[in-house]
Amino acid sequence: MKHRLSARSHRLRPRLLPGALFVTVALLSAPTAFAQNDDRPPPLDAASAVKPPTTPASQVGKLTLDQQVKWLRAAQKSGTLEKLEDAQLVALFKSLDPLTLPRYIKEGPNGYPSYEFTMSRSERIRGIWPDKPDHMLVRVAHDPLRIYAKWLPDGAHAGQEIIYDESKRSDETFGHLGGIMNVMPLWTSLTGALARSQSNHSVRDLGTEYVADQYLSEGKKYSQTGLPRSVQIDVKTIDDVRVVAFTFETPVGQPQFYAKKETLGLDLRHPFFRTIESYDNDGKIFEQIVFESITPKTFDDSTFDPNNKDYKF
Repeated sequence: MKHRLSARSHRLRPRLLPGALFVTVALLSAPTAFAQNDDRPPPLDAASAVKPPTTPASQVGKLTLDQQVKWLRAAQKSGTLEKLEDAQLVALFKSLDPLTLPRYIKEGPNGYPSYEFTMSRSERIRGIWPDKPDHMLVRVAHDPLRIYAKWLPDGAHAGQEIIYDESKRSDETFGHLGGIMNVMPLWTSLTGALARSQSNHSVRDLGTEYVADQYLSEGKKYSQTGLPRSVQIDVKTIDDVRVVAFTFETPVGQPQFYAKKETLGLDLRHPFFRTIESYDNDGKIFEQIVFESITPKTFDDSTFDPNNKDYKF
């Protein structure tokens, strides 16, 4: 059954002041079981069109792990996945090797050396759920890690901007608040009181890499503890985009695991989780995220320069 969720209810934007405004972009270190190999999927930035896989979706569960990962990537890039009916998608993902989805996610957008994305996020801070989510534009580059983020007009904290450059100050960000405070740019600690006033996370806990890393580490934790992990698979439509929603629940919950229950929405056109919903031991949601777009881009030094004329530092 396809579920329709309103764009407003899933526009989730981070409540973060300058010290904690961004995205984790350190590449994940994957367990050996998730390592790439000679049969890996085509690269993310492949310019040539990918041919649809020849194996029918109903037979993918019979393939080897490597073949399943390769099939999934080819099906995603060729448009085969999004053409499948809801029941076919549910049956497909139920048939896969337990390591196929982790491998697919690990080899996903974490491979982009630099990219731009828009995201929305809400987070419960000291028990309080925000009235309005934050809506952000974020630009990221690696080696060294550099980040620019701007809070967009239709979300909370509109007008905030921040720049982080680990090659200059690895433990601080430079930014300004929105509104009348935007004339006061300042350096802020990544872990200071100002940063924590808007987020329970550090700067390196936000973005696609953090979500992928958390998904992989939580799965590894289940494997190590031997605890059962219930998984429900559905197909939903979120912000007009169809996703396969995986709901994971543990019998023990927090603090051993990040959440008692989590629902991750896998985009059918890109190898990343588009949506995340996390619930505490009392069943209350404490975090919601929507990655609205992710686009590989090449940036020059001006992108991460506060003197950029397009910025308001």
